Amino acid sequence: MPNDLTYTAEARIPTTRGEFQLLLFKNSADHKEHLAFVMGELCGKQGVLTRVHSECFTGDVLGSTRCDCGSQLHSALEMIEAEGCGIVIYLRQEGRGIGLAQKLRAYNLQDMGHDTVDANLLLGHQADERRYDAAAAILNHLQVRSIRLLTNNPTKIEQLSALGIQVDKRISMQPLVTADNSSYLQTKIKRMGHILSLGADALLHKNGVNGFATPATHIYSNQFSPEIIQQLNTLQQQANTHFANTGRPFVTISYAQSLDGSLAAARGRAMALSSPASMQLTHALRASHDAILIGVETLLADDPRLNVRLVDGSNPQPVVVDSCLRTPAQARLFDEHAHVWIATTSASAQRCGEKGAALVQRGATILPCPANAQNQVDLSCLLHMLGQHNIRSLMIEGGAHILTSLLAAGLADFAVVTIAPVYVGGYRVVQPQPEYADSAPHFSSPIRRA
Repeated sequence: MPNDLTYTAEARIPTTRGEFQLLLFKNSADHKEHLAFVMGELCGKQGVLTRVHSECFTGDVLGSTRCDCGSQLHSALEMIEAEGCGIVIYLRQEGRGIGLAQKLRAYNLQDMGHDTVDANLLLGHQADERRYDAAAAILNHLQVRSIRLLTNNPTKIEQLSALGIQVDKRISMQPLVTADNSSYLQTKIKRMGHILSLGADALLHKNGVNGFATPATHIYSNQFSPEIIQQLNTLQQQANTHFANTGRPFVTISYAQSLDGSLAAARGRAMALSSPASMQLTHALRASHDAILIGVETLLADDPRLNVRLVDGSNPQPVVVDSCLRTPAQARLFDEHAHVWIATTSASAQRCGEKGAALVQRGATILPCPANAQNQVDLSCLLHMLGQHNIRSLMIEGGAHILTSLLAAGLADFAVVTIAPVYVGGYRVVQPQPEYADSAPHFSSPIRRA
């Protein structure tokens, strides 16, 4: 460890996210105390999940929504908890190195119309005055061989690499976008080179898909209770963590059923079970996910639009599982979405002919997938493919066969089930799966009874 950084003390810190060790270091060069919050044994390990976080009193402590610092810190801790091992290095360099007093003055300049970069420059500072020598020294002290860095900032990777730290991978930190920080985040992208996605303003996938899901904190504030908003935000954070760790989208299944477990009166026949309140929740869930998936039987029975119209939010990317390419070119999906993905088997894709050409002309993108033993789209392979297309969260709205298949394969991560206070005595396909009872937590919305 360099002479200007001294290991001072450490202690066990039990938290709601597990047990950590908090290490304190004193830096004689800047006379500041830097921290390392460690879970698990890191000595000699490669690819350690790491967040190098610069202090932000307003965001980390007060929960300010002018920046994304607080949400990044808590997301990093959540991801480390999920992995069971990792480190948050907390550097005392407030306001990108200019200090709290100057940061507050910069905030005032931002309120006058200057962006965060120009505000710092007007105060006589550089756009970013942070250094990462202490972080590199702390990683060397912990004998970490290489890291996976939780960051949107490529400059941070460059500086750590120049200091001898091996960065195996960059893991993005999806921000919670609010009315107060959207301009700040855009400035990070346009003027500071950060790599991140901002909902409808996101850089588009090569096929031109919609932007990523919009966090619930701002857009639903007048539509749902604080408890529901918190659950929606937590769901998105879980999805980000899951995608970062697995590379496949976090899968939420959502459906309505009667008291006797019926999804419809008969297979292939549409039936309205959802109340206005539960439909509004369904649309909020849609806006909270990157993509929404249905089976072709649901498409043929309901001809759904799969858009977001009952809440403020962006439409998810629609995906139809259609092993035999039965999707009609006149389906309403094509009127609502510029791009519709249709997942079919490789064999069906090869012989799609004029039918496929008509679908492509309507805005479809055909996704050829491996088939399972029943010559249907292999759902596990499809999830992997969607992950490669950077779909981090996926909502499943039907049909019953898709829902049952995902549950049976252990591919569902979360379930939202609303119960209609009626008895139907109809089509009951989704059966209890005891082995997955603990792996798919539930929450439901209140249903208005007639």
